[in-house]
Amino acid sequence: MDTATDMPHPPPAVDRPSPLTLPVVLVGVVLVAMSISGTAVALPSIGRDLDTSGAPLSWVVAGYNLAFAAMTLIAGSAADRIGRRRVFVVAALVFAAGFLVTALSPSIIVIDVARIASGAGGAGIMAAGGAILASSYDGAARNRAFALMGTMAGIGIAIGPTLSGLLIDATGWRGGFVAFTVVSLLVALGATRARESRANVSGPVDWAGSALFVASLSLLMFALLEAPTLGWLHPGILITGIAGLVALVLFGVVQRRSPAPVLAPALVANRGFLGWSLATLTTSIGFLGVLVFLPTYLQAAGLSPSAAGVAMLLLTAPVLIVPMVAVTLVNKGVSARLLITIALVLVVAGNLWLMVLNADHAVAAVTAPLVMIGVGMGASFGITDGQAMALVPANAVGMAAGFLNTLRGTAEALVIAAFSASLVGLLATKFGDTSRAGRLTSGAEAEELNAFTWSWHLTQLGVGLLCLVLSVVVVALIRGRAARSRSTT
Repeated sequence: MDTATDMPHPPPAVDRPSPLTLPVVLVGVVLVAMSISGTAVALPSIGRDLDTSGAPLSWVVAGYNLAFAAMTLIAGSAADRIGRRRVFVVAALVFAAGFLVTALSPSIIVIDVARIASGAGGAGIMAAGGAILASSYDGAARNRAFALMGTMAGIGIAIGPTLSGLLIDATGWRGGFVAFTVVSLLVALGATRARESRANVSGPVDWAGSALFVASLSLLMFALLEAPTLGWLHPGILITGIAGLVALVLFGVVQRRSPAPVLAPALVANRGFLGWSLATLTTSIGFLGVLVFLPTYLQAAGLSPSAAGVAMLLLTAPVLIVPMVAVTLVNKGVSARLLITIALVLVVAGNLWLMVLNADHAVAAVTAPLVMIGVGMGASFGITDGQAMALVPANAVGMAAGFLNTLRGTAEALVIAAFSASLVGLLATKFGDTSRAGRLTSGAEAEELNAFTWSWHLTQLGVGLLCLVLSVVVVALIRGRAARSRSTT
């Protein structure tokens, strides 16, 4: 039977992990996920308090996402080199410091910088946390640990907006960031009890590769995030976009020549690992745009904010349950490749089905596709990391965890920006300008709502087709790896 048992595994951990290892990592994951999904709730309060709006306010969220995506791979490689526990503890302290500075900030610029620091800290928590789990557990225990990690990420994404809203109502937006600070410090303290591990890595630090990776991702994300405002043909957008692509090509060249690369070419050349990595990228693409922008459509169609939030449970509730179901099936012998194929089919079909969205029966129209996407995302959360890490040598688990979370972070930042750009751009085509799009948040005129529906349909078509193409690639990679494994046994 095609299961994870026919894959090569790193040697099992010799020492028993501390009882605090798994809980501490899981709490850290929840905090990072909540900060990703919940901070947007604080933006109106921050804007009113500091008398700011527009791009500076948007970068409170975008800066965090950018730093998270750019630093995760580097944090993973650093964890392998200088110690996974050490990087996790330092990252948690940086994460906490960013929240504290945000809470005390006198201006939006200080907040933007502090949020970038928190994003970098969150990258370290996710990358080093995944590496700690991979080096501390083996076999079925590792599968369960990564399934729990996926479940906690889903919980954080699902409850982030609600809990953040409650904190803001009770303590103000500054008090909410203080609460995150306190819990982050407790995570750092608890992590000091985890067992330290590191890879047997020699050679100088790949400073050039690290700098090129951060530069390429930063330039590309800046171009995509600012293009809807400045225009896609604006000289600044063209220059930063081209510079980002050049930096990315140079990064690939440097990695092939570096004695200790931040992203080993052999890791990317591992077809099985690459296939499972692209699986998590694909499900993230199919999930995130719907998560962020469907509530806006539902409110434009006449639902209250609370009703729209309840409707979104159709998407998020499966992510809380399915990860553990999926890993239980794998541990009982069900093919992980079969499960991820089913998950990808559900995500693709759900996104294409959302093209039937209409304002007259909005909730009824989205019920089945939202559940399908949520189940697919939940299954991916439950099994992709464990299956991918099982194909990685023990001395590269930090780099591998960083790569996986880099894909997720990059997908989050880019998908949200691209989804927004598509909706706004299509609305501008209908209206002749983008100013009317701002009125589509709490009830809209028939003409505006029809335009919003049309732009949503076309955007979902693009997302569904992209997920379909990526799914075909994923299946080819993981099945090709399985075929070679059987032929060599």
